[in-house]
Amino acid sequence: MIEESISLIQPLDRIAMEKCQLRLDNLTKPLNSLHSFEHLALQMAGITGLPRPQNIKKSIILMAADHGVAVEGVSAYPQQVTVQMVKNYIDGGAAVTIFAEHVGAQLALVDIGVANELPPVLELHHEKIALGTGNIAVGPAMTLEQARKAIEVGIKIARQEIAKGSRVLGLGEMGIANTTAATAIIACYSSLPVAELCGRGTGISNEIFNKKIQVIETALAVNQPDSNDPIAVLSKVGGLEIAGLVGVILAAASGGAAVIVDGLITTAAALIAVKIAPNVKDYLIGSHISTEPAHKVALDMIGVAAHLHLDMRLGEGTGAALGMSLVNAALHVINDMKTFGEAEVEVAQDGPGALKQTKNVKD
Repeated sequence: MIEESISLIQPLDRIAMEKCQLRLDNLTKPLNSLHSFEHLALQMAGITGLPRPQNIKKSIILMAADHGVAVEGVSAYPQQVTVQMVKNYIDGGAAVTIFAEHVGAQLALVDIGVANELPPVLELHHEKIALGTGNIAVGPAMTLEQARKAIEVGIKIARQEIAKGSRVLGLGEMGIANTTAATAIIACYSSLPVAELCGRGTGISNEIFNKKIQVIETALAVNQPDSNDPIAVLSKVGGLEIAGLVGVILAAASGGAAVIVDGLITTAAALIAVKIAPNVKDYLIGSHISTEPAHKVALDMIGVAAHLHLDMRLGEGTGAALGMSLVNAALHVINDMKTFGEAEVEVAQDGPGALKQTKNVKD
């Protein structure tokens, strides 16, 4: 399933992008004056194959899993919070559920590795690979087989959402101590020391922060992940939800859907996905830049820009939802703004870029 998804990833539609660019350049504004919105419109044209994509259906796929490394005391919260938050998502009381409603996105919640058995009556995808990962400070997070199975779960869920009509998939996650695993993944590909990559997650004390740095350094020394084998990196120091999100990205790119990354954890998944299949990069859209140092490092390594600077560090897919609002605005630009000709506005002698109004347009 993984190899099949990779083989189906196509380059962006250049003809649709050229047509989109032509319209963007003739809208009633100086050239590239809406910058990021124009780039988003252009990217969506390439992904969908439509010069003027509109009415795009959206989904946020939230993967929930626990991390064995939590026993090392690297988080301010106990592991049972994962179960409690899963129920909160289902009840509609979490930030991501509010933000998803705000942008008209469906929320697909997946139990891929929560350390407790959840009742089958709960409205979520029951795709548990294991009751959480192993403690990466003493050994691998999971087996290679489990990592591949988790990726395949992500592919499966993403394909289901695409089959329902979604062409924009936001990435979300939940799992106590997952910033530790995500930072360890990014450290495998960065030349920076762990101390410069490590952040405070959900707001840990100085003591826990120093412990977190030590634990990540130990995990890398114990597991010796090979950066040339991204799935092995996942299995050694990653998380089940991170692996699942890798699958979502691969399936989205192979199915012609855009992927909006959120914060540190989802960007770690995006980094692994790009290492597996470099051409998925064209399908990735950045949302915000979090307060986690490793987040910006990973975005820079991938080559994806973050559009919002809001000092957020929540995760869940909240940033991805806000990124969807930017995509919505970009699509309004390409569809609802008028060109110089449509608005009967004269083009300056040096071409589009300076507004010279005709008598038919009010001052």
